[in-house]
Amino acid sequence: MAKEELRVYNSMTQQKEIFKPKVSGKVGMYVCGVTAYDLSHLGHARAAINFDVLYRYLQHLGYEVTYVRNFTDVDDKIIRRANEIGEDPLSLSNRFCQEYLSDMDALQCLLPTHQPRVSDHLEEIKDMISLIIKNDYAYAVDGDVFFAVEKLPNYGQLSGQKLENNRAGERVAVDSRKRNPADFALWKAAKPGEPSWDSPWGLGRPGWHIECSAMSAKYLTFKFDIHGGGIDLIFPHHENEVAQSCAACQESNVSYWMHNGHVTNNNEKMSKSLGNFFTIREIIGRYHPLSLRHFVLSAHYRSPLNYTFSQLESSSDAVYYIYQTLQDCEDSLSMFQEGILKEGADQSGKTIQLDPADAQECIRKLRSEFETKMNDDLNTAHILTGAFQDALKLINSSINAVKKKQPKKQKQQKQKQQDQADQEEQQKQQQLLMNQSLVEVKQEIISFLSILGLLSPHSYTEVLQQFKDKALKRADLVESDVTDLIEARAEARKNKEFAKSDQIRADLSAKGIALMDLGKETIWRPCVPVEQQQQSVKT
Repeated sequence: MAKEELRVYNSMTQQKEIFKPKVSGKVGMYVCGVTAYDLSHLGHARAAINFDVLYRYLQHLGYEVTYVRNFTDVDDKIIRRANEIGEDPLSLSNRFCQEYLSDMDALQCLLPTHQPRVSDHLEEIKDMISLIIKNDYAYAVDGDVFFAVEKLPNYGQLSGQKLENNRAGERVAVDSRKRNPADFALWKAAKPGEPSWDSPWGLGRPGWHIECSAMSAKYLTFKFDIHGGGIDLIFPHHENEVAQSCAACQESNVSYWMHNGHVTNNNEKMSKSLGNFFTIREIIGRYHPLSLRHFVLSAHYRSPLNYTFSQLESSSDAVYYIYQTLQDCEDSLSMFQEGILKEGADQSGKTIQLDPADAQECIRKLRSEFETKMNDDLNTAHILTGAFQDALKLINSSINAVKKKQPKKQKQQKQKQQDQADQEEQQKQQQLLMNQSLVEVKQEIISFLSILGLLSPHSYTEVLQQFKDKALKRADLVESDVTDLIEARAEARKNKEFAKSDQIRADLSAKGIALMDLGKETIWRPCVPVEQQQQSVKT
C-alpha cells in the first residue's frame, strides 16, 4: 500500500493539492507575524500554533524547513500608540516584539529560522520599490510611491476581488493624487513626529504590504513553497504582496497560500479594533498554556474557532488526563524496575497486564490515523480523538488491572513461595515483555504529542502541579483551603453527616475541583466545573 502524501488547501486555487516542494527535500515557508504595538491576542495565538504544527510536521516528514515569520515594527498603529504614551515608536515595537516571543515560548511554538523586522530591512524594501517603479508598475507623487493596480491584469487572483468593487475609503486611503482609487502605498512621505528614513523619493517609511514581499524575497527568493497567515490577510495584504512580487519579478511564485480561520467570541470575530479580544497573557494567567494550545488544535485550522470558557475548560481537562495517564504509566514502570533491580524485593503489585499483540495493534492504529489525518490538510481536530484516546485508555486499563489484582497477587505470592526457579524466570520474562509493550505505546504517544507541540519540557509531576495551581487560581482557593475541606468532609462522613459531606464535594466540583476517594485517602484533581458541564450538554 502506497504511503499517503501530504495534501494542503491552497487559497489561490481553492482546493486541496498534493504538497510538492520546489526543491526536493527542502521547504521555504513565510508566515505573516504581528504588528508589534500591544500584547497579542488569541487570534495571533491561533496563527502561530497552526503554522508551528505545520513546521513541526514538515520536519517530521524529513524536510529541511526554512521558516520565516516577520515582525512589523514600523506602522501607523505603532506610531499612533507611541504618540499616545510618549514613547519612541521603535522602542515600543521592540518591547512588544519581546512580549510576543515570551508568549510564543509559553505556547511551545518553535522559533522560526528567521524573524526579520521592517526596521532592519529598509534597504531591501527600497530596492524592491525602485525595481517596481523601473518595471512601470508604480509611480511617485510628492514623496509618496503608489502601486498602479491597473497595470497588473490579474490583480485580485488570490482574493477574487475585482477592481470595480474596491471602493475608496473602505480598504485603501482616499487620495486624489492616485491614478486609481485602489492604488496602494509602497512608500509614505515623512510626516512631522514620525520615524523616517532617507530614500530616492525623500524622507519617509514603507507602506504595510511591501515589507513582506521584500523580506520573503530576501530569505526565500521570489519563488518559494508556502505563504501563510490569517484569513483576514487575504485581502488586501496578501493580494498586494502577490501584485508587488510579480511586478518586481515576473517569475515570482508561491506554490501554496495557506490561511487559518477567524477566532470568534460569541460568534463575532475577535479583534483589537472591535475590543472583544482576550490576550494570550490573560488566558495563560488562568489556564495552562498547553490548554490553550490544545483548544486551538481541537478545531481544523481553516474553520472558525469560537472561544468559550467551557471549551477551554474541556481542553484543560483533556490535557490533564493525558499527563496523568503518562504519570501513572511512569510510576507503574518505575515500580517494576525498582523491584527487579533490588534482589529479593517484593514483586507484589508491580506487574502490568497488557497483551503485547494488543499494544502493537494500538500503535499501528495510532500511526495510521495520525498520518491519515495530518496528511489531510493537517486535520488536528480528529487526531485528538479516536485512536489517540484509545491508546490512553489502553494504558489506563493495563495499570488498573494491576491495581485490581494487587491483593490477589500478594496472596498468590505467599502461597507460591516454593515454586521452581525456572517458572519464576518465565513469569519474569513475560512481565518484561508486557512492560516493554507498555513502554512502546507510551513512546508512541510522546512522539505524537511532540509533533503537535503538546509535550512539555517539564516532568509529568511538574506539569500536573502546574495544572492544579491554575485550577486553584480559577477557584479562588489555595491548596490549604482544599486540604481543610477534605478534612472537614472526612469528619462529616465519620459522623455520618452525609448531606454535609456531599455538599462539600458538590461545592468544590462547581469550582472545578474534583475529590477522589482512593481507599482511606482522598485526593483532588482539576475538573470541568459542574455548571459548565451542564451548559455544554445543553448547547
